[in-house]
Amino acid sequence: MFIQTESTPNPATLKFLPGQTVLATGSADFPNEESAGVSPLARRLFAVEGVEGVFLGPDFITITKDDQDWAHLKPAILGVIMEHFTSGQPVMETDARADHAAHDGPDAAIVVQIKELLDTRVRPAVAQDGGDITFHGFDEGVVYLHMRGACAGCPSSTMTLKMGIENLLKHYLPEVTEVRPVGL
Repeated sequence: MFIQTESTPNPATLKFLPGQTVLATGSADFPNEESAGVSPLARRLFAVEGVEGVFLGPDFITITKDDQDWAHLKPAILGVIMEHFTSGQPVMETDARADHAAHDGPDAAIVVQIKELLDTRVRPAVAQDGGDITFHGFDEGVVYLHMRGACAGCPSSTMTLKMGIENLLKHYLPEVTEVRPVGL
């Protein structure tokens, strides 16, 4: 197994590409060790000293580190990923991912369009950088998004939200007036 790595815009994160499917659908964010209970892979990665966050995407794993140098962390992380995938253990024990953004009511049609734009135009681009952006809500013209993986804490995340995503949504949906980040 050959695992590639890619840098991300966030200097505290690194994207690991194991060359196979990590999650068949969606993504899973583990911002701390306590949240990793449903993922044997995430639990193993948090056992590496210096790992502060784990994000699982369709074909990548994004690791957020503390102030340690990547030169010290990277070999241990590569070993854990290789060990896990050769063990045959599942990446997730259960599907704990849920859509926090179910929406009905007068704005339901707009929410469907927002989600469609995010899924087709935004998420693929953000995944290239080792992160994900998920819809959290829509209220009185304001779209609330949750930034995960490399996007969480990235120095350019505010610019991505305001200059990129907000402008895109406003262009296609005049009902959108602003985009704001939320933390979960």
